[in-house]
Amino acid sequence: MTELSVAAPLENLAVAGRVLLPGQPGYAELATPWNVAVRSEPIAVVEALSADDVVAAVRFARASGLTVSVQATGHGAMATERPSLLVHTSRLNELEIRGDGTARAGAGVRWAQVLEAGAPLGLAGLAGSAPNVGVVGFLTGGGIGPVVRTYGVSSDRVTAFEVVTGDGELRRATPTENPALFWGLRGGKGALGIVTAVEFELVPLADLFGGCVYFDATNAATILQSWAGWTEQLPEQATTSVAVLRMPPMPGIPEPLAGKFALALRFAWVGDPAEGQRVIAPMLELGNVVLGGMGMLPYAAIGAIHADPVDPMPATETTGLLRSLPADAVDALIALAGPEAECPQVVVEVRHLGGSYARPSEHPDAFDHRDAAYTVHAIGLGVPPVVEAANGHGAALLKELGPWTTGGCLPNFSASADPAEVARTYSTGTLTRLATLATAYDPDGVIAAARPVHAAVSRSGPGLGW
Repeated sequence: MTELSVAAPLENLAVAGRVLLPGQPGYAELATPWNVAVRSEPIAVVEALSADDVVAAVRFARASGLTVSVQATGHGAMATERPSLLVHTSRLNELEIRGDGTARAGAGVRWAQVLEAGAPLGLAGLAGSAPNVGVVGFLTGGGIGPVVRTYGVSSDRVTAFEVVTGDGELRRATPTENPALFWGLRGGKGALGIVTAVEFELVPLADLFGGCVYFDATNAATILQSWAGWTEQLPEQATTSVAVLRMPPMPGIPEPLAGKFALALRFAWVGDPAEGQRVIAPMLELGNVVLGGMGMLPYAAIGAIHADPVDPMPATETTGLLRSLPADAVDALIALAGPEAECPQVVVEVRHLGGSYARPSEHPDAFDHRDAAYTVHAIGLGVPPVVEAANGHGAALLKELGPWTTGGCLPNFSASADPAEVARTYSTGTLTRLATLATAYDPDGVIAAARPVHAAVSRSGPGLGW
């Protein structure tokens, strides 16, 4: 099907929001994902103003033989292979903080808005390290944030979704209403439909002790080895990560970091601040701190711990999970990413898991790999010729860490349509069940995000539907 043969009937797509074609004002702005290295060329963008608009777009795509992809903030975008209609949900921006300590957020709401709305009430949404990310996309991928060891996976707090499935129906999914959908939407990303709203529990948390310090290259190996041993004894009140940084010398990058090697130590402590200070103190004495510090933070400022970039950028990512981080594993990491290494990555980060993260959800879900002890994540610039070096280095990093890896990865850390990568994200049972549900709710294969799931299942056995 060519773009020309589909474009004409788009005039008959009855929605309240704009329908934008390539070349029209606003098309490029809405079609471009946060990771600008991802190719995004939909035949049209539907700027949804309501769930009814999403229903109309999905039904139109189904009748026209198109797939449908979805975008709000643009994070986690994947390139699509077939002619696709992009549903942009940023205008679905309802946000309600309820008296019972729960929240309802439309698909266009970002975590920063939830943090701001909950702060006066002392209520916290379990955001990730980047509050600029959308609530819905984060929660459908499970979600691990700066306090994950204390409060667990963010999607465990979800109580309901409203979702348009590939058959063009708007459904509500809770533990008792469409429970199979509820299972798959927590961890399955967008494979089962386009979520228009989500409801979730908040936690009573006004502030915490923590922050980030940046060390120079001096004693980097000692700091990394000490951090790995230190994490083995941490109580659940503590969540921490380390990141090896090679920030480019660009405007906006602080002088101590621009064009230099740095080691970031992130730490969040829920509980008595004096105890948190006592716990972190030995780590702060191991190297030369060139920037940052630890102290009391309002929870609404939790994004300052990781200071993730806000502006769109071209990026390439490699990710994995570790079952342990012994001294030999740290040595392998230092050899490929330490201050003496030829490392093309901008960031190589290791996050500590365990604690409440490891506990199963009250209601079964599609989020796997709760037995992992650490994540490892490398981010490089997604532009030639650097992208080739970053991808090769990422593969080498996972290979060298192979004896300690689980073979898996987490949904929010792996935005890929590669069936092999999707297969790493889920157990065989979870992957098969997601594909089965996708076939049931989307018999014509309209939802683009479901296609990699089916392809991953087909790699190891007969495909399901389509």
